[in-house]
Amino acid sequence: MTEFTPAMLFGETLRRGAPEAAAWIKGNEDYPQLSGTVRFFETPYGGCLVEAEIFGLPNIATVGSSNFYGMHIHENGDCTQPFDRTGSHYAKEPAPHPLHTGDMPPLMGNQGYAWLAFYDKRFLISDIIGRSVVIHAMADDFMTQPAGNSGAKIGCGVIRAANP
Repeated sequence: MTEFTPAMLFGETLRRGAPEAAAWIKGNEDYPQLSGTVRFFETPYGGCLVEAEIFGLPNIATVGSSNFYGMHIHENGDCTQPFDRTGSHYAKEPAPHPLHTGDMPPLMGNQGYAWLAFYDKRFLISDIIGRSVVIHAMADDFMTQPAGNSGAKIGCGVIRAANP
């Protein structure tokens, strides 16, 4: 007999659930092919389940390649190009990087495609509506202040409440 675990619920949520919020990612002028969604689901455990699916990352033309890209929630929901109005990484309380509330795991792009799902208890969906998700050109080093030295902002999407 299998014991019930949170992962079982998370899997069902991703397969059958509707997100409470989502960000539609669009690339900048240098990466117009970059697109995707980051979806946010409520859980009975508090926090939220996050799922990202991104297409057209910079390594798309290199057959068999993989590369890491930074992904963060930023303070402001302004994705006007060149994405310089997104502000700093979202932080409920002052903290050094990588302890900002908006610091997320890196995306691993496999020939331009990345899929990632994780559970995060540092924020509620109501905390992030109207903020932005930013994709960066390089991996976050999780050390450099104030933002992990993850390079240019190549993709951005405003987090919006899902339609009921």
